[in-house]
Amino acid sequence: MSRRTPRLFAAALAVAALTLGACAEKTPDTPAAGSSSAAAAFPVTVGKLTLEKRPEKIVSLSPTATEMLFAIGAGKQVTAVDDNSNYPAEAPKSDLSGFQPNAEAIAGKSPDLVVLSNDTNKIVDQLTTLKIPVLLTPAATTLDDSYQQITDLGALTGHPAEAADVTKKMKDDIAALTKDLPQRAKKLTYYHELGPELYSATSKTFIGSIYALAGLENIADPSDADGKNGGYPQLSQEVIVKANPDFVFLADTKCCKQTPETVKARSGWAGITAVKNNQIVALDDDVASRWGPRVVDLLRAIVDATAKVPA
Repeated sequence: MSRRTPRLFAAALAVAALTLGACAEKTPDTPAAGSSSAAAAFPVTVGKLTLEKRPEKIVSLSPTATEMLFAIGAGKQVTAVDDNSNYPAEAPKSDLSGFQPNAEAIAGKSPDLVVLSNDTNKIVDQLTTLKIPVLLTPAATTLDDSYQQITDLGALTGHPAEAADVTKKMKDDIAALTKDLPQRAKKLTYYHELGPELYSATSKTFIGSIYALAGLENIADPSDADGKNGGYPQLSQEVIVKANPDFVFLADTKCCKQTPETVKARSGWAGITAVKNNQIVALDDDVASRWGPRVVDLLRAIVDATAKVPA
């Protein structure tokens, strides 16, 4: 995502690459003799979608789905990704848009599976009319949603075992990170910044659930108690200063060039505990806005930062 507004963020929380080049012409991997043949596992049905054979020309219009596909070993089947899919580096980036998907442009890639995170302009119906199989993987609200999407992609791409391995490793890593968290008489508080306009995310969001795993209390929760902002309220400077968070986590370092230094320079922020104690944490925007396997990295960054505060 390039901007942090509640509309785009809510939609795209759902959202050094190589050009497609010869990737589309590579012969797909075939299972080794004696192994469980991927072809033998088909047809496969996930929800209302049934694939008769393993897809070999996948188009991913979701940065999170792109990360998932490569994590489960289906990267060689991906022939094009949207213009925001920047991880891993070898993902075949194109000028296709996940924000404003164009059915004709997508069809021009001759895909046998399209993965989307948003049904903008009823793109699913448009592609279905063109006989192009589509899987919709909306923004996760829980870790279980993330695990299920990885599992579904594993089934549809012929990599169910690899998908199971990925979800198991995620669960094991998360359990290890949260197992020995210090018991605090009072929870540490935090402010998660989506943009310098002071948009944030509450505990009801996927991001908020990751912070909850680390035992933190979210200062944004009261600002969206009625849920009218969909979990992404815009806070005021006064609210943040009054809440006096122990930590400030910046998820706008790439999009908006925010740093601990820019936060410290904000008028009126000098008295905030996070500023006084140098507890401003610069996150990777992409890791902090996607719900794929790298959520473990997000949790690790949070746990590592807060572990430095004595219980």
